[in-house]
Amino acid sequence: MSDLCIKLKDKVLGGGEITFEEAVELICLEGPLVFDLIASANWIRNTYKKNKVILCSIINAKCGGCPEDCAFCSQSVHHQTDIASYPLLPSDEIIDTAKKAFSEGATEFSIVTSGRGISEEKEISSLAETFSKFNENLNIPSCASLGLLDLDTALKFKAAGLKNYHHNLETAKSFFQNICSTHTYEESVDTVRIAKSAGFRVCSGGIFGMGESPRQRVELAFILKELDVDSIPMNFLNPIPGTPLESIPPLKPLEILKTIATYRFVFPKRDITICGGREINLRDLQALMFIAGANGTMLGNYLTTRGRASQADLQMIKDLELEVD
Repeated sequence: MSDLCIKLKDKVLGGGEITFEEAVELICLEGPLVFDLIASANWIRNTYKKNKVILCSIINAKCGGCPEDCAFCSQSVHHQTDIASYPLLPSDEIIDTAKKAFSEGATEFSIVTSGRGISEEKEISSLAETFSKFNENLNIPSCASLGLLDLDTALKFKAAGLKNYHHNLETAKSFFQNICSTHTYEESVDTVRIAKSAGFRVCSGGIFGMGESPRQRVELAFILKELDVDSIPMNFLNPIPGTPLESIPPLKPLEILKTIATYRFVFPKRDITICGGREINLRDLQALMFIAGANGTMLGNYLTTRGRASQADLQMIKDLELEVD
């Protein structure tokens, strides 16, 4: 096995932390050494997460019409995509969807809305009602992804019963200008900090394969580490026709597995969840995302694209002799 992988695995399992440059070395490994990296990440995952897997489902609770110009997003008004737009769904519809997701195996459920953020009082009140009903009706943590956040709104949602807040940084700061011009990187970082200060468990990650370099993938990891996020969702670009990134070539499966494994070295004790784009990009190697260090995945459909049947994912987890946590 690679001396580098052994050395850094032992360092992490001994309670140490790898450096930025060591992470870059890992993510740049090639050939047979990639499988040494994956095997080492699996040791780390198994040490801290055992054989437990978390499963998150989402609802697109408010779709389309977003004024932001994120280059990957099918919901932006700046792009010509074929999606339906609709306003914020009523509380009961969201709760019913959450119940269905729970019955199909989900252990977490997130309410996602399009747009820059939630600022209208009518929507704030409706969501607060939803979070309250969620806690009354379901025994799984409530999560929301509502865009940029101010402290006053965060505290209202916290008081209503919201447990987790999700807000992706999407990519490295040094690459962000290629992805979005309608809000700054600092605004997203501030949202993560506000969510932490409000007492939420914070989920923040990004989308990989948008043209960034391996070094920039590591840059994102260390920004998230500095922010002390609790969970890292990893998405892999599924190019949507009509968006500026529609012609981006997909990441190769082993490149994805290297990225997951490197993140496990950086975040040995955190939850790493593989979300959008895994089916189209990993293809027959999907099961290896867990061997590469992930301890969670998205169950069911995504925001505007379809996922796999829940039963197929549950069978994959069973076949790996892992257990839903």
